[in-house]
Formats: sequence, structure tokens, C-alpha cells
Amino acid sequence: MAENVDENETFEVELFVDGKKVAMNSYVRKVFFRVMSALISTLKGVEGWKEAEVRIRK
Repeated sequence: MAENVDENETFEVELFVDGKKVAMNSYVRKVFFRVMSALISTLKGVEGWKEAEVRIRK
């Protein structure tokens, strides 16, 4: 489901852990979006990105 950060920007966030979707409320999805967007924006070569996928294995 797409949500709004502000009037001009919508986003979707999904989190899967060990193949299972993790339920998140609107506040948590918004925090994930903002934190990940901030991290991505500091990287060279990813200006104007539309979609990001992160995989973490431990």
C-alpha cells in the first residue's frame, strides 16, 4: 500500500525476515523509508533513484 511522506511523495515499504512478511504500522514504515532514503542519498551514483532493495544475511 502506498503512503504519503508529504503532498508530493508517496512510498511503499515491505520487510521480510526469513521469508516472512513483518507487519509494520504507518509510523514504522515512514521511519524505515526516511532512514533508508537518507542513507541511500549519501551514496555516489544513486541520484534520482526510484526503488531500492536491501538484503542482509548474518
